[in-house]
Amino acid sequence: MEGLGVQSLQALSELLSTRQQQQEEEEEDDDVSKNVTACARLGPGHIGPLRKEDKEVSSAYVKKTSKDIWSEEEVAEGSQYDDLSDTRPQPEYEIILKQSVGTEDLFLGLSRKDPSSMCCEAMLVKIKLPETKVTDVALDVKETFLDLRTPKYKLGLHLPHPIHSHGGKAQFFSERDELEVTLPMKRPMDFINMQ
Repeated sequence: MEGLGVQSLQALSELLSTRQQQQEEEEEDDDVSKNVTACARLGPGHIGPLRKEDKEVSSAYVKKTSKDIWSEEEVAEGSQYDDLSDTRPQPEYEIILKQSVGTEDLFLGLSRKDPSSMCCEAMLVKIKLPETKVTDVALDVKETFLDLRTPKYKLGLHLPHPIHSHGGKAQFFSERDELEVTLPMKRPMDFINMQ
């Protein structure tokens, strides 16, 4: 066992030193790295067939010829509202997930609902807007983004779950200086969770 351990360590040392020398040579000059054998260029990651993910990633970089840094799919929705020169502060807000429960849910568990966020049907966004009138509020709601603008405040909020933007409602409480926006949530498994 001891002889095998020493031989293994020596082989590992040779592999690592060859690998390190190869990296240094590639940095200095590409012509010198041609002298290194093909076996020394291989490492543990080269064993086995090439994964599909690796093929897709490498082909995506090869096909990309434009000078764009990001594609349109990679840019988050709502980034067009970001204005770094706008110095208005962000108001305080709170996101609360809501679900409709009845006595049959609470005591008997007939509808299979549980307290998890997966069973929630709506999202309530409470936004504190001190010294603001309801006529000054401009609100725009997209599937994953909420944009609120007033003369004193600006809020660009990326929502934690996709919502139905046309089914929401907003209510302003002037005594609390608070805007409450209720948004019904889109869930991929609604047909299972909401029955």
